[in-house]
Amino acid sequence: MRLTLEETTDARVYDDAVSSLPITSALQGWGYGEARRVLGQTPVRYLIKAEGRTVGAVQLLRKRLVPGFSTLYAPRGPALESLDLLPAVAEALRKVAKPTDALLKIEPPLPIPADDSVSVPEAYGPFRRAETEQPEHTIIADLTRTEEQMFADLHSMARRNVRAAHKLGVVAGRDDDFEAFWEIFTATNERAKLGAFPRAYYEAMLREGNAYGGEAYIVLSRHEGKALAGGFFLGMGKGAYYLFGGSVRDDRVGENGEPRKDAKAPDAFYWNAMLDAKQRGYELFDFWGIPRQLDEEKHSFGVFKMKLKFSEQRVWYPAYDLNLNAAAPAIVKALRWRKTQNNLKKRGSKEDVL
Repeated sequence: MRLTLEETTDARVYDDAVSSLPITSALQGWGYGEARRVLGQTPVRYLIKAEGRTVGAVQLLRKRLVPGFSTLYAPRGPALESLDLLPAVAEALRKVAKPTDALLKIEPPLPIPADDSVSVPEAYGPFRRAETEQPEHTIIADLTRTEEQMFADLHSMARRNVRAAHKLGVVAGRDDDFEAFWEIFTATNERAKLGAFPRAYYEAMLREGNAYGGEAYIVLSRHEGKALAGGFFLGMGKGAYYLFGGSVRDDRVGENGEPRKDAKAPDAFYWNAMLDAKQRGYELFDFWGIPRQLDEEKHSFGVFKMKLKFSEQRVWYPAYDLNLNAAAPAIVKALRWRKTQNNLKKRGSKEDVL
């Protein structure tokens, strides 16, 4: 099948296409691309056409490396009717790439079960499996079940903690307090030695994510008014995606001067975030990132165990590279080296967080 790419500058038309396609992600939304401008990346959007009909859409982020070289990246994209289109997509993308574009990375947004029931493809035509930028291994939850079934399917500890949080007066839901989210997010990153982008990036994503065809929002879990856990979400089409967040320790004391009882705020956060997404019509909830290799000594293991209490549906989102010129292999090695150096600087380890 021969495909053509039609560049568009109409945010509504583009987001309508992304939202309606069966294989899609909020990271392919217009707002996400606008937020990436804060990081010096330039988004360009195309509708993918077959005989005049839209069969896909792709948002590419052009990242300038050094004079003369750049890369193209489709975060959790492209959005498509079928992955069978990917070989033809590769040929269409070659035609719009600039001479300075050395490498193209895609992350098809169709989850692959992590139970080995389905093998992860090593290639789609000229695309070859490669390292991802977004978390490759994650947990998702089916929101089409009834609320009663969703609750019954939680781990018994999660059910117990959600009930306890409710009895203790914890309230969790959408919240406009960006400062409270930012305090939780930065404290979590410092504790786990994760690192983060500049604050302006998250502010831009919250603003731009709501400006077109998707939505960006914050969910906070509060006890007696104090925000103890929370997260930042993007929603588009049928999916809600938990991108950033965490929790803080409750250092308050009770009237007797003793530490307060654990209010189980993180459990209330996860459960109510799932309910909120379900009530707004989303069908898929993406917990966004768990370790590929489990290590009980690492912070990421605790995050994994928490998410696993709310869903056991582990999946893969593999990435694929398309070399656009002869410099691509060297650039891949250089990018890996730079990532390793950042890991050493932030956490004193060569290993990636997930």
